[in-house]
Amino acid sequence: MILLHKYFDLSFLIPISAARSQTTLESKLEALQCHFTWDLHPSRTTLVCLRDQLEDIGTEEGYSWLGHSYNLQGYIHYQLGFTDDACRFLCRAAEAFRQMRNTVSDEGPWLVVNHGNLAWLHYHKGERADCQAYLLKVDAMMNEYPSPSQDELHPEIYAEKAWTLMKFGADKRQLAADYFQRAIRMQPDMVEWHTSHVIGLANTLRHSDKKLGADIFEKMKIAKEHDPENLFLAALYFEACAEKGKNIESGARELARRVLRKPISSYSGIAPLLRLYRIYVSMDEAIDLAEEVLERHPDERYLKRCAALCYKKRIFQGRDNPLEHSMIDRAISLHREVITLYPLSSLTIEISLANIYAESNNQAEADQIYEELLERPDLDPEGAQMLYNYYAKYVHFSRKESYKSIEYHMRAAAIPQQSSYRKNSVNTLERIRERNRNRMCREIDEFLNNLQ
Repeated sequence: MILLHKYFDLSFLIPISAARSQTTLESKLEALQCHFTWDLHPSRTTLVCLRDQLEDIGTEEGYSWLGHSYNLQGYIHYQLGFTDDACRFLCRAAEAFRQMRNTVSDEGPWLVVNHGNLAWLHYHKGERADCQAYLLKVDAMMNEYPSPSQDELHPEIYAEKAWTLMKFGADKRQLAADYFQRAIRMQPDMVEWHTSHVIGLANTLRHSDKKLGADIFEKMKIAKEHDPENLFLAALYFEACAEKGKNIESGARELARRVLRKPISSYSGIAPLLRLYRIYVSMDEAIDLAEEVLERHPDERYLKRCAALCYKKRIFQGRDNPLEHSMIDRAISLHREVITLYPLSSLTIEISLANIYAESNNQAEADQIYEELLERPDLDPEGAQMLYNYYAKYVHFSRKESYKSIEYHMRAAAIPQQSSYRKNSVNTLERIRERNRNRMCREIDEFLNNLQ
């Protein structure tokens, strides 16, 4: 048998062996717990927006999710086609985990997701040996650090998966909350897990019609007591107190002083604090606070985005009162600056700018912005759906073109992707059909029936 190769050509067996090896490798990769296997399926719009959001978190010392942030950025950069940047961020993640866990070891359950990502990255780069090496590292860590609960993932994996899913829309937030609960049940001493779980619950409620229940409020209170330096959570807590009718003005002003002393990032609490001011203190005080923070940190793009949002809210809140030209000019200036600072994720800002022009009776500028946006070739389904929905409202309220409005609500609804924009367009079309006063009611009825 050893000499068979002298008499028979066995080269035809090599492709079969290689194919089996490739299948085995791919099955091992598919079994990993990492961003490449979590069924995230983000659109390009989501990826670009997430990339900017994660950059705005910054690298503030002591940020407990920095390693997870670098992990997610590595995945995002790969999906956007920047393989070298993906590798750089994934290597940063490993170092960040070592620093946060205060260890010199290259092993630990918190590295399982990171090494899984690196295995996938090397696989996609065609670097088979490096891919195999990371698969072996994952196997070794899984054996060395088994989950404390049989038939469940390690709590470190659940926590990272939960933190990641929180970033991918409302339909994944409930699953994220479930994973946080599992992680906390197995490892209850991780303060940052409790905090992020509560933040996730609060954000889920904020994007729904539900009221804050006593159970979540109590969890928020306990998390705040255990994580007193987390000012993002503190702002959410004051917001919850205000919803329950409590006076929070003095507490909000004290919190503002604390936020102003901290390094600025999207995790420092400035965004929920400004929202707290806008809704429960004073819109004008919110603008003053935003300008004060900007004066202290004039080069922080994230602050300019927060300030632009405050001005936008002020303009549309004051529809019954004449607005000063200086306020409109400042709003326009900030929006234009933010668009240049977020060139690839500024669609919502550009839409807001168009609507501000419309509100200030400069319809020509509003028309021009919308026309340019509608002609953009790089809109993915998610971006197009949002744009069509906003444009439908614009032509209805500003241009009084009801038929064109209906046309664009149909365009938004026809895109087969669940979102608040699609839901809003469908609801609008249903209301028009029910009133039965528009000559397009038959077309709307036919469209909605086909949609279902």
